[in-house]
Amino acid sequence: MNTTTLSRWSLRLVSLLVCLGLWQVLSARHVNLGLVTFANVPGPRDVLDAAWSLAQSSKLGRHLGSSLLRVLAGYLLAAFAGILLGLLIARGRWARDSLLPPLEVLRPIPAVAWIPLAILMFPSSELSMIFITFTGALFPILLNTIHGVEAVDPRLLASARSLGAGRLALLREVVLPGAAPSIVTGLAIGMGTSWFCLVTAEMISGQWGIGYYTWESYTLQNYPDIVVGMLLIGVLGMASSLLVRQLGALVTPWQRQAGGKP
Repeated sequence: MNTTTLSRWSLRLVSLLVCLGLWQVLSARHVNLGLVTFANVPGPRDVLDAAWSLAQSSKLGRHLGSSLLRVLAGYLLAAFAGILLGLLIARGRWARDSLLPPLEVLRPIPAVAWIPLAILMFPSSELSMIFITFTGALFPILLNTIHGVEAVDPRLLASARSLGAGRLALLREVVLPGAAPSIVTGLAIGMGTSWFCLVTAEMISGQWGIGYYTWESYTLQNYPDIVVGMLLIGVLGMASSLLVRQLGALVTPWQRQAGGKP
């Protein structure tokens, strides 16, 4: 590990410790800032005790398993649909005119607004939660795919055509490699939004999952457990987005060679 890397990780560690220290002071002294009060906010020690209790219980595995399966199913469907639709819309005028307008109307609708309709549309709560996760991840992937394809240098396309490349070869050899960095960014953002949407759905219609655990803790007034649920969501979202970026870096090695960071 070189000096630059060591200093960067040291700064990150110090930043986390400062946040923990500030949290401890505000909660221990029950600071009241007027608009924001920390009178009932549990401190780091209380949250650590709650996390240890959850880790020792049999509920943790079921909560994590339920949320991970829902995210994985919805996200994979969104990745397939978002990349496919993005390629069609960016490369075909008919697709842009026929598909993009309804998608743009649906895009601003928040995940929580989909919950009542999803419950009515699907025969089980599991399918409705997967659908909400799917909608949350779809649009970042779709828009980044469109942007990446449109940003491909037209001169590269013209050169490939002059060398006899057909439509499939053009897509495989020029368009997809050129758009790959933007697609990877969309996949990473989509992973984060899929967790956000899933937790919202689980709070309302779930029986197991991290979102349900967080909401149940609030209704039972187990305040340290609320923070445990929030931190689990944050860690899972961060780790899964980082995994997507790392996998994306493996399929776009030219980005690292050019000095880009995934």
